[in-house]
Amino acid sequence: MDIAILEDFELERYITNIMLDMGVPAHLKGYHYLRDAILLSGRDMEVVSSVTKLLYPTVARRYKTTGQKVERAIRNAIEVSWIRGNNETFEGLFGYSSSSGKARPTNSEYIARIADKVRLDIKSMQV
Repeated sequence: MDIAILEDFELERYITNIMLDMGVPAHLKGYHYLRDAILLSGRDMEVVSSVTKLLYPTVARRYKTTGQKVERAIRNAIEVSWIRGNNETFEGLFGYSSSSGKARPTNSEYIARIADKVRLDIKSMQV
């Protein structure tokens, strides 16, 4: 089973569960932007290498806003989850958390890591 053939709602549900476990509050605009960014990145990891030129503008078009607003909202959602989220989940995904005193992951790190986890989890379901 490849990530490209899964239905969007199945992927969204899976990504949502990861994000909620990480403590991303669902009431933030950045929550929805982040979920879409992870979904797009999971389908095509190339967009992560160019977040400002490809990823943010793509998400922004969907929500009729600007790439800068998308970037800021995602950064805020990540910051909130970093401070309030589940440290064990962060340790498992990134190898560090806010309790270790390290700075939060960048937007592109965060998006790429979760997208990679989703891709790997789906590949492991094939076996």
